[in-house]
Amino acid sequence: MPNTVSFNKNYPVITESDKLYHRATGLIPALTQTLAKGPQQYVKGVAPKYLKKGKGSHVWDVDGNEFIDYQMGIGPLSLGYAYDVVDEAIKGQLNDGITFSQMHPLEVQVAELIREVVPNAEMVRYSKTGCDVTSAAIRVARAYTGKNKVLCCGYHGWHDWYISVTDRNMGIPQSIQDMTFTFNYNDIQSVIDSIDDDTACIILEPIVFEAPKDNFLQKLRDLCDQHKILLIFDEMWTGFRLSIGGAQEYFAVNADLACFSKAVANGMPISMLTGKTEYMKLLEKDIFFFTTFGGEALSLAAAKATINELRAHNVPAYLVKQGKKLREGYNSIASELGMEYTKCVGFDVRTIVTFDAKAGNPLEMKSLVQQELIKRGILWGGFHNMSFSHTDSDIDYTLTAYKEVLPILKKAVDEKNVAGYLKGEAVGPVFRKTSNFNMKPKVKS
Repeated sequence: MPNTVSFNKNYPVITESDKLYHRATGLIPALTQTLAKGPQQYVKGVAPKYLKKGKGSHVWDVDGNEFIDYQMGIGPLSLGYAYDVVDEAIKGQLNDGITFSQMHPLEVQVAELIREVVPNAEMVRYSKTGCDVTSAAIRVARAYTGKNKVLCCGYHGWHDWYISVTDRNMGIPQSIQDMTFTFNYNDIQSVIDSIDDDTACIILEPIVFEAPKDNFLQKLRDLCDQHKILLIFDEMWTGFRLSIGGAQEYFAVNADLACFSKAVANGMPISMLTGKTEYMKLLEKDIFFFTTFGGEALSLAAAKATINELRAHNVPAYLVKQGKKLREGYNSIASELGMEYTKCVGFDVRTIVTFDAKAGNPLEMKSLVQQELIKRGILWGGFHNMSFSHTDSDIDYTLTAYKEVLPILKKAVDEKNVAGYLKGEAVGPVFRKTSNFNMKPKVKS
């Protein structure tokens, strides 16, 4: 029998997952379309690799094992899997068609909704993925300012202008690499030191897990005004989750351009570039940014329904409430056990469990916690990505599981033998850098 969300006697059987994995090997590069969903992020030999079904906050893998999911599609499922109101909107639109030969009324209706809830969203342009709109924002900034260089902080997608600053930059011309630089979050001096006369914009995730300190976001706003460069917020994680209007609303700091995706359509593929007319109007004639599927109607119908649900139920407040229980509960359990080397941190809508390298290999510690949670019917990648479908019973069950799992980690750490407790290969490093990652522009000779 497949495992359920319970204190299962055995680790889940993953025969069908492994069959698909072997079929994909040599067929799909890296085996996955999304790095954070790939097998390298889960304990090999224990964790499922392929999911088949989801409802609410629960998912079922291809072997029929059931889990509470704290990944939530790596962010998009703000309401939950197979959420009835959104699904009905998609089905209703499906009856009329998906993609049309001319514009669709939903393009106007959703843009009006976005303008209502997102600060500074005087104009709106749609696309399909987050990196589409961050790249469009960079092009707008360069066109408006007549300058070239980009300062970034966070993760912004796979396109050349950003990925050139990472260690996966093969295939990108050096001339492109020489135009993007990074700064450290909450380190305003690293920004000041990096700005030069050819800086077109600053783009950042307004928050990841660390809160802004000493008025950091407002200081960025002031620097951009002072140097006549554009401030761009990458709100893939903060938009419609931190608050309906995202980080701009939450922190009362307006960006010139803001980019959204993930939570806005509860899993359907859509992204949005928003901003002041002064900048966005360049997309009318001067800048070419058009896509065949930008006006695809199923995603727009989902976005309209999702935004209305988020507003009607004040979903961000619910995410805070449930996420806070997990954060405080985890930290209480760890504290009672004297495990000062692990903490749950971040904004309550999305928290991360951290492990101090002084106690051992952080990836091995994370792997052991993941392994034992999977046995207990919880799909976990180190995060609590909260959704409106995470119930009180989900939270209570998860905290009870942590009360079983953390003592196992403590024993393994005390014995200096975390790897010996693993039933399979440890997870790989997550591709994400947001600090200690400062690359300044080269000084002209």
